[in-house]
Amino acid sequence: VQLQASGGGLVQNGGSLRLSCAASGRTFSSYVMGWFRQAPGKEREFVAAISWSGVVTYYADSLKGRFTISRDNAKNTTYLQMNSLKPEDTAVYYCAAGGVPGTYPDAYDYWGQGTQVTVSS
Repeated sequence: VQLQASGGGLVQNGGSLRLSCAASGRTFSSYVMGWFRQAPGKEREFVAAISWSGVVTYYADSLKGRFTISRDNAKNTTYLQMNSLKPEDTAVYYCAAGGVPGTYPDAYDYWGQGTQVTVSS
């Protein structure tokens, strides 16, 4: 499966962005989808994941209440709604597809190219 992340950009402190991850190739609805982020000089960290059906979601504890993951299997797209953004949310955001809802990058088989999110203070 090929993944294309989009929707990043520059936003002010407290603002919102919605990232999208469009999938093509093999059956999108059979994959768990995840979002990770990586800031300069830091390891890639888990943000959120969603089951193939969209019923079950998982979040990094520090992001609960501000970020929401969703998916539209008819459109082969996963979304990450990010609200109340802070400067520390600045990172490259990656979407990923895999078979299990893991919180580690190794749990995912396919990765998008990443989209830059910059939150100004």
